[in-house]
Amino acid sequence: MSDTKRPDESETGFGRSGGNAWRGRVRRGAEGGAVATLVMTAHRLPVTRSLPPTAEFWSQFVSRDGPYDHPVVALALHALYGVLAGIGFALLAFSREPVRGESGVGPPSPAGEATMTAWGLVYGLVLSAFGETVVLRAVLDVDPDDRFAFHVGHVLYGITLGAWVGTRTAD
Repeated sequence: MSDTKRPDESETGFGRSGGNAWRGRVRRGAEGGAVATLVMTAHRLPVTRSLPPTAEFWSQFVSRDGPYDHPVVALALHALYGVLAGIGFALLAFSREPVRGESGVGPPSPAGEATMTAWGLVYGLVLSAFGETVVLRAVLDVDPDDRFAFHVGHVLYGITLGAWVGTRTAD
């Protein structure tokens, strides 16, 4: 028999309490996605002096107006994508939960925080590569003139998201 503490059902997401664990994970991902999108957008808007690519998406597929004709919709759609991507990250990071010390209670472990932040960075880079290749080039057929700011914004998104999820303890 091992002295290693086994996680209870609420920590693993399985068993009777599994629904609560999943809801907590989705909530943390949504919160982190919202915060990370704010950080990314706060970087992007003054640097590029342009709306996010969702303005072009809305212009091409919904309104048929110019990309700057619906700034609130473009920003809201960008926020929605950010929240959904945050939920996706939190669900993908399932095996990394809980991010607590060895005792299983208390604040997140520093190693867990760093690991989740690093995974967030990787996730941000993947989103950035996917966004440029698939969304911007293939779907929207635009070549971003602010490519560097686009990638930096997604790096900031990923780091912020990973840090947020990594510093939230299990429910």
